[in-house]
Amino acid sequence: MAEYLLLMHDDALDDDGAWEPYLRRLRESGCFQGESAIGAGIYARKSGAVPPVTDHLTGYIRLNADSLDHAKSMLAGNPHFEAGGTVEIRELPRTD
Repeated sequence: MAEYLLLMHDDALDDDGAWEPYLRRLRESGCFQGESAIGAGIYARKSGAVPPVTDHLTGYIRLNADSLDHAKSMLAGNPHFEAGGTVEIRELPRTD
C-alpha cells in the first residue's frame, strides 16, 4: 500500500457537519494514518526572496491506499468534498 495525503482547500461552503462519522469509517477501514487542520506558518529559505505561504490549504488527512483511485474512492462521505470543496490527493512516495 502507498501513503496519500488528502489536502483540503478553503473553498467548501460548509464542511463542519459530519467529520466524526467519516473519520471513524476511515479508522475502521484500517487506512487512516492521521489528520489535522493546517494553521499559519512561514516559508524559510537560506537566500533569496521567499514566496507567500499557501493560504488555501486548511487541513489534511493521511491514509494508506492501494492506488490513487482507491484514495479517491475514500472521498465518499468526506464533509469537505461533499460540501463542494476541493480536495487535492497527493501520493507520498517511498524513498527507501
